[in-house]
Amino acid sequence: MQRDSTVTHSFILEKVAPIFNKKGYSGTALSDLTEASGLTKGALYFHFRNKQDLAIQAFRLNVKKVIDPLAERMKSHDRAVEKLEMLISYYRDYYSLIVEEGGCPILNMATDANNNNPELFEAVKKIILKLENGLIDMIRLGIEQGEIKEDADAVALGKNIYCMIEGGVFMSVIHKDPCYVANMMDLIAQLLKEITIT
Repeated sequence: MQRDSTVTHSFILEKVAPIFNKKGYSGTALSDLTEASGLTKGALYFHFRNKQDLAIQAFRLNVKKVIDPLAERMKSHDRAVEKLEMLISYYRDYYSLIVEEGGCPILNMATDANNNNPELFEAVKKIILKLENGLIDMIRLGIEQGEIKEDADAVALGKNIYCMIEGGVFMSVIHKDPCYVANMMDLIAQLLKEITIT
């Protein structure tokens, strides 16, 4: 029985996650969720406490779908600079990955939840902090490995790189043009070149 419940839980998330990403929390009606899943309200709320719980878990799944492929690619590299180069390469194609899914889940949910859903907004902030810290840790690793200059400010660089990524993604989504994120990747590549020890 537990296995069936887990399968249904996963099935529901797979069906409703794209809807939350495209319509946001406020724009997603219960009828959207029941229609997408083919389940009744009672069946949905048997597996999730409420719409809020479902939205947070759907958000996490949407983020996982776009971040896991990057994490997998980075696992095959031990050196920090290689990992950062892999990140640049991944985000060059990021727009094509998210365009069919309704945009970047982090930007979408942050915008939707900012002023009207503190709990959901906190979930977004946690993900952003985790991603920022991952970049900071990569730069620190590069310093430890002797690949990145010792005087590089890992915290400032990590935060700036994350801002450049999200800013490029945001502008690409707004203008429906991948050149914005591609241009940001060029700038990040140049920045990486400047801090790398050759």
